[in-house]
Amino acid sequence: MKNWIILLCTVLIVYLGVSMPVYAEEDKSDKKKTDSLNLASKAKSAILLEQDTGTILYDKNAHEKLPPASMTKLMTLLLIMEALDNDKLQLDEKIRISENAASMGGSQIFLEAGEEMSVNDLLKGVAIASGNDASVALAERIAGSEEAFVKKMNEKVKALGLKDTKFQNPTGLPAEDHYSTAYDMAVIAQHLLNYETITEYTSLYEDYLRKGKEDEFWLVNTNKLVRFYPGVDGLKTGYTSEAKYCLTATAKKNDMRIIAVVMGAESPKIRNSIVSNMLNYSFQHFETTNLYKKGKQVANLHLLKAKESDTKVVASESISVVYKKGEKPEFKTNVQLEQSITPPLKKGEKVGSLIVKDGNKTLSKTPLVVKTETETASIFVLFNRTLQKIAKYN
Repeated sequence: MKNWIILLCTVLIVYLGVSMPVYAEEDKSDKKKTDSLNLASKAKSAILLEQDTGTILYDKNAHEKLPPASMTKLMTLLLIMEALDNDKLQLDEKIRISENAASMGGSQIFLEAGEEMSVNDLLKGVAIASGNDASVALAERIAGSEEAFVKKMNEKVKALGLKDTKFQNPTGLPAEDHYSTAYDMAVIAQHLLNYETITEYTSLYEDYLRKGKEDEFWLVNTNKLVRFYPGVDGLKTGYTSEAKYCLTATAKKNDMRIIAVVMGAESPKIRNSIVSNMLNYSFQHFETTNLYKKGKQVANLHLLKAKESDTKVVASESISVVYKKGEKPEFKTNVQLEQSITPPLKKGEKVGSLIVKDGNKTLSKTPLVVKTETETASIFVLFNRTLQKIAKYN
């Protein structure tokens, strides 16, 4: 009998010794997942967005209208990058600084009225140091005046289909009726990141303006996560006494890019902790499969009346599917080209869509565009092409 009691105790000890740590491990994992998102309770609003698909991985009051402070500059940067992409602005172009731009308070790079600075350096001033003076200088160059630029900002808001954002300036300085949401900021950031060179600026932790001169200026990134969180390469901080501490951050890991927005945190430490934990949650629980990189050929257009009969159709942006780890969907792609496409076509003009589906569920629908400008064929080219076809069948 005594031997049976000893044996039973031994079995219980072994059982408890093995099972208890496993139970504790699972409980700790669940708690870690919960804590990473509960921390967002210390902010007024927050959102996690996957860049390629626009999938929302988490949100808290994401559509609440709040002052965005200097995160406003995400839209300013978007319009700057568009102007550069459309050759309406050149990086090496020198801009003469107006008195209005030089008079901007708050964060600044201390521009002097009448000073000349390159677009490249002004862009650094906005992206790294959040310079209000640099923002206004570029705004005036692009639109002619600060007021005209603000009009462009709000037109772009409408073009992106955003309903809860209104800008009064390109800087984010306090102004009545100037507001946005965590969701809208994430969408603006998503479109800004389509210009891949933007992270060459926003990822810099430090740089210099007027290097080697008496008025040399040291730029230090207001987004400290660029230095302290692996993979973070942007985007924009914000602070006013009303807005509190805000941040739109982005990080890339294993081909998955995440955008995290936090608004209304009480301190920069709390703000950075929230964003760090949200990014941790994203990379721990989700992954992506990339189908097409931006600019990758998806299809060919055969246009009878085009100068070049074959026109390459490419992805307008990176196309991916996002899913929880271990739950990869059985996705299929379908190219849908518009029925009546005739030249001339501008470079980047939309000619169709790539639809990604999981069964009957549509995961994404991405515009397809022409890679190059497509001109209309001359009568001589059409005549010669017809002769070639006749010869082929005879």
